Amino acid sequence: MIDIHSHILPGIDDGAKTLEDSLEMAREAVREGIDTIIATPHHRNGSFDNYKNDIQLHTKVLNEQLKKEGIPLTVLSGQETRIHGEMIEELESGIMDTLNGTDYVFVEFPSSSVPRYAKQMLFNLQVAGYKPIIVHPERNSRLLEHPSMLFEFVQKGALTQVTAASLIGKFGKKIQKFSHQLIDANLTHFLASDAHNTTSRGFVMQEAFGVLQKEHGAELFYLFMENAQLLVDGQMVNRFEPEPIKKKKILGLF
Repeated sequence: MIDIHSHILPGIDDGAKTLEDSLEMAREAVREGIDTIIATPHHRNGSFDNYKNDIQLHTKVLNEQLKKEGIPLTVLSGQETRIHGEMIEELESGIMDTLNGTDYVFVEFPSSSVPRYAKQMLFNLQVAGYKPIIVHPERNSRLLEHPSMLFEFVQKGALTQVTAASLIGKFGKKIQKFSHQLIDANLTHFLASDAHNTTSRGFVMQEAFGVLQKEHGAELFYLFMENAQLLVDGQMVNRFEPEPIKKKKILGLF
């Protein structure tokens, strides 16, 4: 199994604090059936700024330590970047990192809003040759209340990634329900852990993929699995025609 979103690198954001924390996360990932994981430390989120060269160095050091410890996990470099106006310039200049050196780029929105320029930035990224992936849209309160915004982003070519913990209810029933709605409406394309530690923000990938298969069927289960591999390989991922989410009103009427 491949996990495309994690905070496993030690001491550079709000994920693993120490090397031992990283190793414990790695052991837990292996127990979850994960053999490859993309390290995606935060960038431009108001608290942390991490740069491509540093991330790649930290990734190399962690892989060397994993090998010494005999932990069968491969860590790839990536980044989770809060949307901002200089994304393309930072990608082109080598400040920002893509996912495993591919054209795929994580784009994070603030938790309670979507910037007015988001639509234009997602478009500009695609024109520049990148494939933007909106991370954990199910946890964005603005998108939860106005899912038509996300439908438009996806319809215009953006991809999205839902968090495993959201799908199994660890962020509450409202976010859990929205996560399932996104899958039903073909508005998300990846399921990943966004793991920060082994306690409050763990991997839970086995449980989430079990729920995915039970609630949405084997086809989507294998599609999400395959999409992670296609991303790592820099290939086009599978996607179905997106559908708008209809918000139910009083008495079940639309």
